[in-house]
Amino acid sequence: MPTLDRDGVKIHYDVAGAGPALILTHGYSSTGRMWDGQIAPLAEHFTVVTWDMRGHGRSDYPADPAQYSEAATVADMAALLDAVGARDAVVGGLSLGGYMSLAFHRAHPQRTRALLIVDTGPGYKNDQAREGWNANAIKRAERYEAEGLPDLARAGAEVRLARHRDATGLARAARGMLTQRDARVIESLPEIAVPAVVIVGANDTPFLAASDYMAAKIPGAKKVVIPGAGHSANIDQPAAFNAALLAFLREAGLIA
Repeated sequence: MPTLDRDGVKIHYDVAGAGPALILTHGYSSTGRMWDGQIAPLAEHFTVVTWDMRGHGRSDYPADPAQYSEAATVADMAALLDAVGARDAVVGGLSLGGYMSLAFHRAHPQRTRALLIVDTGPGYKNDQAREGWNANAIKRAERYEAEGLPDLARAGAEVRLARHRDATGLARAARGMLTQRDARVIESLPEIAVPAVVIVGANDTPFLAASDYMAAKIPGAKKVVIPGAGHSANIDQPAAFNAALLAFLREAGLIA
């Protein structure tokens, strides 16, 4: 079980395959396990890195709220690439993981070969809309603080796969990583100059408009809608998702 020490915070990660690096980041309250169905097909072409964000799964749950932030998450991703000896990578994620992948590109465009953005929103230009998102994130934190881990049977598919030691890390991650501070990520979309695919489940209603927006704003981006899938498109319809992902990677010249 490889771990990376980030100034005293241990980050759990897994590596499969060989070749150019590809890093996949999970959604909020999920873990790297959500990508199990993608490992085998991708590992035929890439060194695939999956990981648990701080406050999640098998990574550490630091007590200091300042240890949870967009900047810390992006720095963790860069350190993971360093750990596997990768100068750059195909960078992708779902939901919060997709947002962090966009944030990684904004911070490290030279280390991003391509972007895989799945069931994700890019943030908000409107302050009021951002405040509404943040208020919901804080409510999630307060619920975890008051009630502990919920009954996962009622959660989304990607969350049902997750195993967390307790709810403390999720609460702090909601306050520090799920909340957003500014519009820098959404404003960076027109500057993306690498191949990008925006994938969304046809039934993921809250993220359909955001997917349209990203596909329109990212130059040359490809958009794929997965029929019969919700917010966990890669789990709901793994065969269709994997086929779409591999087709994009081939069209982008990233695999033969």
